[in-house]
Amino acid sequence: MRKLFLFIACSLDGYIAKNNDDLSFLSTVEKEGEDYGYGKFTDEIDTIIIGRKTFDYVEKNIGIAHYDQPGRRVFVITSVLRPNVGNIHFTNVPINELVEELKNQEGKGIYCDGGAQIIDALLQYDMIDEMIISIVPILLGEGTRLFKDHRPEQVLEFISSKSFDTGLVQLHYKRKRI
Repeated sequence: MRKLFLFIACSLDGYIAKNNDDLSFLSTVEKEGEDYGYGKFTDEIDTIIIGRKTFDYVEKNIGIAHYDQPGRRVFVITSVLRPNVGNIHFTNVPINELVEELKNQEGKGIYCDGGAQIIDALLQYDMIDEMIISIVPILLGEGTRLFKDHRPEQVLEFISSKSFDTGLVQLHYKRKRI
């Protein structure tokens, strides 16, 4: 069975975006030639699940070529369907049904690239197998929380941690089955 991974960055106080979906704080740890393991990670996945707001941000600021790559399927979770573009599929299938179907297919890993609502839903259904969380050395004070309240408790098993000279610390955990 395929695994579902969360690979995401947040502030030290747990925010993945400032108010108004502003991700500019991520630039504080940008360093030429450093991708914090993202390239190696994406070599091990062939499917991406992403929320519509996160997709819209990437489309506007980076371009859909970031996602629409050969050998990769992308599922944008949205309530308003749009025509598919290349390997990018817009869907309103319930997240638990989509992930269960994807996990039972042959292939590499599945990557959840956000946003907070999608992450929360996946945690509610206990579907995230591993989390790679990069902590950016900044306290934002407010914004969009990575983890929402009122979700089931989940015990995690530590895999590794890595620190970088930019101050970013990356934590890797897997879900512990009890």
